[in-house]
Amino acid sequence: MVPTLHASEAWDQFWEEMTPEVYGFYEARGGYRLQNDPYEKDMSIMEARTQIDLQSLPEWGTVSVKGDAYVDGVTERGEFDLREANLSITPMDFLDVKVGRQILTWGKGDLLFINDMFPKDWQSFFVGRDTEYLKAPSDAVKFGVFSDTANLEVAYTPRFDPDRYITGERLSYWNGSLQQIAGQNAVMSMQEPKGFFQEDEVAARLYQSLGGAQVALYGYWGYWKSPGGYNGNQTQAIFPSLDVYGASVEGSVGPGIFVAETGYYDSKEDSDGTNGLVNNSEMRYLVGYKQEIARDFTAGVQYYVEQMLQYEEYLRSLGAGNAQKDEFRHLVTLRLTRLLMNQNLTCSLFTYYSPTDEDAYFRPNIRAKLNDRTALEVGGNVFIGDQNHTFFGQFQDNSNAYVSVRYSF
Repeated sequence: MVPTLHASEAWDQFWEEMTPEVYGFYEARGGYRLQNDPYEKDMSIMEARTQIDLQSLPEWGTVSVKGDAYVDGVTERGEFDLREANLSITPMDFLDVKVGRQILTWGKGDLLFINDMFPKDWQSFFVGRDTEYLKAPSDAVKFGVFSDTANLEVAYTPRFDPDRYITGERLSYWNGSLQQIAGQNAVMSMQEPKGFFQEDEVAARLYQSLGGAQVALYGYWGYWKSPGGYNGNQTQAIFPSLDVYGASVEGSVGPGIFVAETGYYDSKEDSDGTNGLVNNSEMRYLVGYKQEIARDFTAGVQYYVEQMLQYEEYLRSLGAGNAQKDEFRHLVTLRLTRLLMNQNLTCSLFTYYSPTDEDAYFRPNIRAKLNDRTALEVGGNVFIGDQNHTFFGQFQDNSNAYVSVRYSF
């Protein structure tokens, strides 16, 4: 009887430790285009969403499960998005391990990504979902090794996790094979990812604090996260092999925070730049600065450059009649955030402007916290551009405004 009693007590203790803390929210969000798009619905977003976040904190680790169930009025379907399902343990004082579906992120850019090669959800970002949905989940194993000399994080993804990219199903876009704007009339056909361990990804970050600044080195071995080319007959978008090597630094300068980041994109399937169907290799650069310029009023500015390598080879391989990219793409961002009414009202504007592409993207947002549980939000996504083939210019007909109400628990 004694062993049975002890086993029963241990089982009861296990379930007591595994009893999760429950968080989440209910949300209704709706939005419409600000102009007619001949290829898409006028409705840009119309959702009723419930998120459940479960966390168990036993002595030996952390178990997290987070999922969203929602009804999508645009696609007229019910959806479930499992955003997290993972186990975190610390088997040794210097080692952390996290296994399962998780949101991974690193790098120093503010809504600009150089060395953060984890999947993004660009559809959510552009139609007006909460900014948290820009980061799509990865099915990965992440290791963290810590020491006084340096800290190392390695994320291994056994099956390629691409971005949730623009396909034409919900947002119109520049179709490179058609050389025109397209949408539901020409939904992009994609190369299907292969099975586990056939197309895997490895990302690594080595970082340490030096003299008050945080310095980091990055590496990524995988694939372009959004389609980076076409197959031979241009009937299917593909994800060519890609290696990325980069570095970043962040530290206090004057009253604010300065950041700098760079990355070399080695396009393995077009290393000499002669394959007109695959992205060329690139260098990417970013510097940024943010500070509080008045009480409850902060500003941040970034300057970002993409440099296409082997540009002369790119020009020679460019097909007749195809839109031509510049060797350098320059981009400036400005974030303004004002807190009012005892910080219960947040007014913000994030602006992207490219002087080389002559296009821009504005993200105005106002969020009012009515009480500890309820918040109202109104915002927009406004695209302008002189040419249809530039990054933001292609989305002009997707400009939209939205409103939401969220109840948290």
